[in-house]
Amino acid sequence: METLVTAIAFILAFTFGACIGSFLNVVVYRIPAGISLIHPPSRCPKCGHPLGVTENVPVFGWLWLKGRCRWCKTKISSRYPIVEAVTGIIFMLVFWRFAYSIETIGYCAFLSWLLSLSLIDLDTMTLPAPLTKSGLVLGLLFQVVWGWQLAQGKGIANQLMFGIGGAVLGIWLWEIIALLGSIMLGQQAMGDADGKLMATIGAWIGWKYVLVSSFVACGLGAVIGGGAIALGILGKKQPMPFGPFLALGGALSLFCGDAIINGYVNTFFRF
Repeated sequence: METLVTAIAFILAFTFGACIGSFLNVVVYRIPAGISLIHPPSRCPKCGHPLGVTENVPVFGWLWLKGRCRWCKTKISSRYPIVEAVTGIIFMLVFWRFAYSIETIGYCAFLSWLLSLSLIDLDTMTLPAPLTKSGLVLGLLFQVVWGWQLAQGKGIANQLMFGIGGAVLGIWLWEIIALLGSIMLGQQAMGDADGKLMATIGAWIGWKYVLVSSFVACGLGAVIGGGAIALGILGKKQPMPFGPFLALGGALSLFCGDAIINGYVNTFFRF
């Protein structure tokens, strides 16, 4: 019986996550374009025909339509169902890691913000301020709620300082990295929004994981960026969106930050 209940909980987590992923597709498309998230309702970008209820079903709606608009037969990008499915999987992983807790709700929101920002950065080379600012505020509110659950008044103060400290370290650290990178490369190395994204990450997971996230992001950026240059995909001075690396660093820190820290300490500081 317990196994059945757990299986149903995972299915519900995936379903809810896929629905949120459908909304994230709207966020990723409309915020950079300056379009309202509420009006008009979802529609075909080519012919403008509103999507019906069955067409709006996450993942399965796209499969049912065979990847084309029902009315004008324009091809619909496969990224839409992929984002929905990935968000569903993310929600399942969060539930698997944090079970029935306030952390599950908060971290599902946190990772949804990171996914949206990553996709927008890949599309437009920008990290919209409305998303980084709202993510930062929501992260601090999450710390307040979590602190109240832990120890009411004293817990709120501790967790709020935890979030503020992470946000401050995040933006300061990336301002320093951006300055050093610009000096070494002789051109702007990082956008200002990267520091704001790291501040958002810090508000959610604290100063310690800001360091882990930065380490992971720099490592992945160096390897993937260097590989892209070697393969001729990127030019030596061609800009590359760094938000996805920061987001991935934040996500990995959330799930296995302690393991990364312990592995680093055991590797380089064993006496």
